[in-house]
Order: sequence, then structure tokens, then C-alpha cells
Amino acid sequence: MGTSEYLKHHDDKKVEQAVVKYLEKTFDHNGQWREKPKHVDGAILAYALMKLSFVETDRYKEALDYTWAMIKEYIGEDGTVEYRKSMNHYRYVDTVGFICPFLVAYGLRYEEDACIDLSIKQILTYERYGMLTNHGIPCHAYLIDHKVPMGLYGWGRGLGWYAIGLIDAWYELPTEHPYKSELKHCISRFAKAAIRFQQPSGNWNWTVTRQESIPDSSSTATVGWFMQQAASIPALADECSASAERAIHYLMKVTRRNGAIDFSQGDTKDIGVYSNQFGILPFTQGFGVRLIQRYNAARKSGKQEYAAKKEGLNESKELAH
Repeated sequence: MGTSEYLKHHDDKKVEQAVVKYLEKTFDHNGQWREKPKHVDGAILAYALMKLSFVETDRYKEALDYTWAMIKEYIGEDGTVEYRKSMNHYRYVDTVGFICPFLVAYGLRYEEDACIDLSIKQILTYERYGMLTNHGIPCHAYLIDHKVPMGLYGWGRGLGWYAIGLIDAWYELPTEHPYKSELKHCISRFAKAAIRFQQPSGNWNWTVTRQESIPDSSSTATVGWFMQQAASIPALADECSASAERAIHYLMKVTRRNGAIDFSQGDTKDIGVYSNQFGILPFTQGFGVRLIQRYNAARKSGKQEYAAKKEGLNESKELAH
């Protein structure tokens, strides 16, 4: 996703060739996965594939169809998607990020309304049962039988998973779609909640509710991406664009000379079992690239718009004179 965002704004044949090489390694000549994903995690890669602007992604429709069919196998008794078959009574916040943008993008492209409905249900059900009342931040998971929250409220990367699932699903929907305004309300609530926990240095900590906990670059890159996208909503423009800019400034400070973003929390082992290792993570790198490319594009667009308005104003003055 970071690479696809970069290529929207740069004509870089070397990077394009690297992407094509990766696609050839990942998909066969029929456009099917060479190694089919067994878990819903694979949907985020399928979504990244659909975001490539220089590739005719319909040639990979077999892989995209397989991904949708695989997700359907994980729909549980409550009508939402499981994280793992072995843990079918839990609903994880991670799953919102894994599947929801893909479901909307796939559903729109191939006219599968059930796909879009499932995405929105996953988001709204998590908002109903997985959020801390009055504070609007997600817990790691909840138990579907009794709607009992599990793990930590305020796990930084949990905020990130929810954020990217929500904002990318919303962004994919056309303006006139009936779900667009419903998700916009969710975005407004989550943006205001997340900004309250952003640290003065621009980061979100691995436990966002504790100032003493270690800053986490993965949380900062993903929630920063959310803020940058949410800034396109006029009512949120000022506070979200300022939040995204603060996140970028923090990420710049923890970027090594070779371009690698440091200090990302390691992989989570289980509900409530979080890593105490902080280092370089490809997930953070991708969203860091995605964030800065969109930020720069928005700034450039804003300057061009300002210049056009100024030019128009000068022409009006000359005509009046």
C-alpha cells in the first residue's frame, strides 16, 4: 500500500519493475495465488493489489474471488468475521483492518452488495461492543457470547487496525452511497477520541492511555494515516490535518539515516500478551510511506488551489480596474 501510494505521485520505473517482479512471484499466470492465504489476514494484501494504479488488477480476479470466498468461510454465528477458526468466539479489532477496505473495494468493483454489507457490519458491530464507553477507543477483542471485552483498552496498534479499516472503507465508498454518511459519524467520533490520546511529541504510545508507556511508531503511522484521510471531511479538516502533521514530525525523528522507521512494537502473542520489543517493522514502513505521500500530495494540491484562487482574484481586480 505504501508503494502504490508512492507510485500515484512518482513515475518510478525501477519501483514499478520491483512490484511486477513481486506480483509474478505471488500470483500464477491465471491470476490466482501461488500460495493461497488460509486466514483473513490475506485480505489486506489483496486490497493493496487492488490499489495499484499502473497494473490491470482485473487479471488477478481469481485471487480476489478466492479471497472473498475465504472470508465468507470465516463468518461466524453472529454474522461477523472471525479472526481464526480456533478462536471463533472472539472478535478481534485486527480483523476490521484486515478485511473491511478489501470488502468495500471488491464489492464495488464486482457488484457484490453482500461484500459491502459485511464490511459495514464488521465495523459497526465492533463499535457497538468493542469500544470503551465515553472514551471511544477499542479493546483488543470481545467475546461474542456475552459481549465481554478482552485484552487491553487503548492498545496502540489496536487503534491503528481499527483506524485503517474504518477510514479506507469509508474512502472507497462513493459520495452518494447510503453507508458513506454512517461511517462519517464513526470517523468523527474516533478522530476526536484518538486526538485526545496523541502525545505532545506527535506519537501515540503502545498503551495510548498511559503517558509513561513507550511511543509506538506503528500506532503513529496508522493513526496518522487515518488523520490525514479524515482531514478531507470539512468539519474535521483543521484538527485532523494538524494531528497528521504532528504524527509525521514524530516519525521523522525516529527514522534512521537509511530511511527505516524505528521503534515499532513487535508482534502480539495473544490477547493481553504484548511485545516489549521495539524496532523496525515493514508494516510501519508501508504506512509511513503511505502517509507522507498523501500528505505531500494534499499540500501540493492546497498550494495549487490557493495559487489558482489568487490568480483569479488578481484577474477580477484587473477587470474591475
